[in-house]
Amino acid sequence: MNRRFFSQLLALGAGSLGLWQARARADDELAQAPAGGAPSVGGPPNPRRLEPVNVADFQELAKAALPPATYDYITSGSTDEVTLRDNVAAFQRLRLLPPLLTGVAEVDTATTVLKQPIALPILLAPVAGQSLYHPQGALASARAAASAKTIMGVSSSVGHSVEEVAAASSGPKWFQLYMPKDRAVARRLVERAERSGFKAIVLTVDLGERKDADKRNRFTLPEPALRKHLSDIGFNLSERMTYEQLLAFNDQAWDLTLSWNAFDWLRSITKLPLLVKGVLRADDAKKAVAIGLDGIVVSNHGGRRLDGVPASIDQLPQIVAAVNGKAEVLLDSGIRRGTDVLKALALGAKAVLIGRPYAWALAADGEAGVSKILELLREELVSAMLASGCPNVASIDRSLVIS
Repeated sequence: MNRRFFSQLLALGAGSLGLWQARARADDELAQAPAGGAPSVGGPPNPRRLEPVNVADFQELAKAALPPATYDYITSGSTDEVTLRDNVAAFQRLRLLPPLLTGVAEVDTATTVLKQPIALPILLAPVAGQSLYHPQGALASARAAASAKTIMGVSSSVGHSVEEVAAASSGPKWFQLYMPKDRAVARRLVERAERSGFKAIVLTVDLGERKDADKRNRFTLPEPALRKHLSDIGFNLSERMTYEQLLAFNDQAWDLTLSWNAFDWLRSITKLPLLVKGVLRADDAKKAVAIGLDGIVVSNHGGRRLDGVPASIDQLPQIVAAVNGKAEVLLDSGIRRGTDVLKALALGAKAVLIGRPYAWALAADGEAGVSKILELLREELVSAMLASGCPNVASIDRSLVIS
């Protein structure tokens, strides 16, 4: 893979400075305008005023709100996007076969993940560059997650420091780590996350991102964004460093040659639960259990990494079987409906994580958008649970799904 391109993607995250700042500020002002869907005088209805009712609606709103290159960064996948498309199609291939006359009138979507009580089995996945989508970025997402009483996964490249995100809300958060080569920097970063109240460390291990859309758009990072990101991680940067020097520094800053020993090192410096994100093989899941990891995220990074790997939901059953209850298994990639959540839970996931859906919602309407997308998915899940005779999350089982 192109190391510099991957390193730039790791650095996506900085604050609202840069060439997207003016557009993002305008979007924020528009998001504060009264809703209602009324057409403007003498013109067609404003698509941002339409009330979104599903993930696809928020995707369209994000497309209207964002610069094309930024929208493509969120939405596109690697190379031919085979895995990107299959993530969604795989859920659609699965069929539900609910029992009848179960007498269920109310459902409870509450559950626990790594002993953390949450109100619904839908978490916010670590998503990079959120300040590029809305001026409040991850701060807005953190507040929305807290309001929904769920967990937010915070990317190393989110655009705010761990302290800034921690201060935004009191809700539970996990810190997703991309490993710096400098282990002293990595150690201090993990310690800062633990000191700031984060509840777990997630190490993302899948590589191979090569997105044609980003290359076609010449998607690059502005200098202030790169400088803020590297400073937020904890690198000591000279104020005299030029943009080219920052790029060169960033190019060599990240450890792309990790082995399973990275978890031994993490375990030696933190008492927080550890999760591995990017697992698609049963033998890797068994290895994760063998070294004592607390959680496994079945994920292909939303089709943003190596193209042609299987859909996450297709790999879930064999990984659940391999883990055999010795660690908690979660899933991301492809969640677009509450029925997708139901299917993942039925196949053994403890909970799911969403990425693009809330990135689109953040771009469309900031904190209110992220809150809205979580509520829409919760409503869809409630409807699916009622139709399937499931009074609570624990009652969702394999008998509901046929392939």
